[in-house]
Formats: sequence, C-alpha cells, structure tokens
Amino acid sequence: MQLEWQEILIVLFGSMLAGSVNTLAGNGSAITLTILTELIGLPGNLANGTNRIGIFTQSLAGSIAFYRNGKLDLYRSRRPILLTMAGALAGVLLAVNVSNESFRSVFRVLMVVMFFVILVKPKRWLRATDPDKTTNPWLSTPLFLALGFYGGFIQMGMGVFFLAVMVLYARYSLVDANAVKIFVVGAYTFFVILIFQYQGLIDWKVGLMMAVGQTIGGYATAHYASRFEQANVWAHRLLVVVVLLAIAKLFDLF
Repeated sequence: MQLEWQEILIVLFGSMLAGSVNTLAGNGSAITLTILTELIGLPGNLANGTNRIGIFTQSLAGSIAFYRNGKLDLYRSRRPILLTMAGALAGVLLAVNVSNESFRSVFRVLMVVMFFVILVKPKRWLRATDPDKTTNPWLSTPLFLALGFYGGFIQMGMGVFFLAVMVLYARYSLVDANAVKIFVVGAYTFFVILIFQYQGLIDWKVGLMMAVGQTIGGYATAHYASRFEQANVWAHRLLVVVVLLAIAKLFDLF
C-alpha cells in the first residue's frame, strides 16, 4: 500500500499523540484505529492486529523510562500483571475470529460509567501509592482476568479501565498505575502479535511506521511524567478529556 506524504505525516504525528495519551491516560487506540480504518482503509480485524505493533513498542519504551525513574515496581505488581496477561491471551483468541463491533454498544455504556467514576471524588485519583494495601484474591483474580480478556479482544479503552482498578481498588498513584499498565499491556501484546501474525492479520509496513511515532510519544511522556511533581494532576485531567472525547465519538456527537 502506497501512502502520500500527507498521509505519512498524519500517521506519524497521530501515532505520536496516541503513544503519549496511552502512556499517561489510555484510549490512544481510538486515534490509531481511526487512522488505520478511516485514512488507510484497513478492514477491522487487520487494523486491530496492525495496531498492536505500536502498542508493544510504546509500552516497551515507556516501561523502560518508568523503571529507570523508580516508578515501576514489578515485584509488588506481579499479581495483576500475570492475571491480566492470562486473560489477554484468551481475549485475542476470540478477537481473530469475531468482529469487535459487537462490543461497541457495551463499550458506550462502560465509557459513560467511567466518566462519572472519574469525576466523583477526584481526590481519590490524586493520592500517593499505598504500599500497605492488600487486595482480596477472590475479587482481584476475576477482575484482572476480565481486564486482560477485554484488552486482548479489543484493546481500545482497556487502559482507562485498568487505571480505575489500580487507583481506586489497589490504591496505586495514577502515575504508578500508568507504569504498571503500560508494562502489562506491552507484555501480553508481544504474544498477541504472534497470534495475529499467525492469522495473517498484520500489515507490517503500516504498523512499523506507526510504531515509530508511538514509541517516541510513549518514552518521552513516561520520562517526563516520572519527574514532574504535578504528573498525577495532569494525568487525571487528561483522563477526563480522553473519556469525554471517547463518549462523544461513540455517540456520534461530532
């Protein structure tokens, strides 16, 4: 597929923005999937697979930046990481055979609920990580498995839901939760890419082009967010904007 230079610029800058949004909030796939389907014209399942390349590279770059700045505690977060990965592998097996359009109506409702969750008592989103908080395995196990399943199946919006669970339930700070989020997404996306490639559902030329922008956006955002004192505040603001725009898009308000 031959792209015009204007289209290449849109792909690069759009994917860079998506990498930044994904790292600090979530739902950046709304940008990349729109580019893949509306601008480039890839069918849904092929766009879904191609989109995972940039998600993997941006997650890898962001994880390195967060880890170097002391924001990613892999040992403490091992349980949500492993459970989410397990759920994601089940989700992707469904994704290669079923159109994710069937989840659109459910996604609408979830985004509206999430918008009110974010706005009610916003101070809950701005607190520091509670290192003494423990989670009930009877609740956390199905919760993180479900998050992983959703992420493996469609990915769009998974970051927002994961942040809500990590901040409101596991009592992580928003920046620390983002560090865990991008690591676990990158970890399971590696296996997701293998499955999509086996099914022939990846356009590597387009995917690698988008990965360049997403990697730059992901690393730069993680690096500065780790050092910026008001990062939690701005991450919360961006989260509100991202969810509001997602709702507007889903309900065709534009």
